[in-house]
Amino acid sequence: MGLFDMFQGDRGEQMTPHLAFATAIIYMMGADGEMDNEEVGFLLSVVGGKSAGKSIGVGANNRALLDKALQYVRRNPVDKFIAEVAPKLTDAQKMCILVNLIDCALADGQPEPEEQQMFGRFLHGFGVPMERFKPFFEVISLKRDTSVFTASNHPKNQWGYQVRLW
Repeated sequence: MGLFDMFQGDRGEQMTPHLAFATAIIYMMGADGEMDNEEVGFLLSVVGGKSAGKSIGVGANNRALLDKALQYVRRNPVDKFIAEVAPKLTDAQKMCILVNLIDCALADGQPEPEEQQMFGRFLHGFGVPMERFKPFFEVISLKRDTSVFTASNHPKNQWGYQVRLW
């Protein structure tokens, strides 16, 4: 296996960890009933986008993967998906999915209640306690909270405040 082989496309012909990753993100994107531009951009950033003229689309390596993920989402409820993939994923794969789900939910600003509920289903289905995930959530929240640059009265901008992971 070459150094960069892990970044090669997956055609999505069977449920693989890579297909589970893309499928989970699509479930999160649709949790609130709409797929925002920021969420689509997020999906393209994590599965690989390709520039074509003035627009960005899915890279050829991942077109089949996303098509398969969309087909799966249309045919199956999220709880069936979680039950199917949870036993097949390593801890690192589960945590990667969870971190990316939070990042996706925050892509358009504030996570909607439906997105929060969807995330809870994944967290529970993957057997990850909230306390274990909390430091990851704090990092992603800080990453997405660019108001620390524009709001001088932001609580995290108060003199003496220190960002920490507990």
